[in-house]
Amino acid sequence: MPDPKLIEIHDATIWRGSTCVFENLSLDIEQHERVAILGPNGSGKTTLLKTINRELYPAAKAGSYIRILGQQRWNVWELRKQIGVVSNDLHQRYTPTTTTIEVVVSGFYSSIGVHGTLADRVTPDQVSTAMTTLAELGIELLRNTPLNRMSSGQQRRCLLARALVHDPVTLILDEPTSGLDFSASFDYLERIRVLAREGRNIVIVTHHLNEIPPEVDRVILLQEGKIAADGTKNDVLTDEILSSVYETPIRVAEVDGYYLAYPGET
Repeated sequence: MPDPKLIEIHDATIWRGSTCVFENLSLDIEQHERVAILGPNGSGKTTLLKTINRELYPAAKAGSYIRILGQQRWNVWELRKQIGVVSNDLHQRYTPTTTTIEVVVSGFYSSIGVHGTLADRVTPDQVSTAMTTLAELGIELLRNTPLNRMSSGQQRRCLLARALVHDPVTLILDEPTSGLDFSASFDYLERIRVLAREGRNIVIVTHHLNEIPPEVDRVILLQEGKIAADGTKNDVLTDEILSSVYETPIRVAEVDGYYLAYPGET
């Protein structure tokens, strides 16, 4: 039998609070695809991310379903072992004094930190795996450093290590270089490229073209809760399509596999 799809969304209506963000949405993402989900603010990117991560659920109706790796129902803690998520929302939930090792080890429990009785459940093997992951990302010396004493780039690598401790097949990265300077952005994107070349499923949620590494093959472009375009980068990242979706003149250039947007003629 073929491998199950990474994500299957069929005829789903998804609400966020009192707002209907998606109506009758259908979308498939295969395993081993590398995908960017792109769109203006308010287009539905965050809602789609939270739906994939099982923080939001579709309205119940006949024929509608969302399957992750072939399953409609998941123990959310088991799902976290399959899909690693790095997002600004997750970052903001940690207190500034949480140390690097506490952040990374908490990935084993899908928790925010390892306080109270949870700290007693952390095993030496988990700490060892966390340290190995930190070493792979070049921040093992920051083991006991609190978040508020790290650079933004180091903090982002710390969150990436948290996502990687389970060695998940899939990584979902929400606006991966937001708040980072050039040096930290380039370093972080190179680490994502390495993970992609290792064969992981990569889903990047962004509204910046320069956050899409060359290894990403497919772009899903959202506009006001609908799929405005879906296809290869060459087919989707065009002057005409982006200008229409963003409602402003845009020109696109491609440099060494990266795409850059700049103002078009008014």
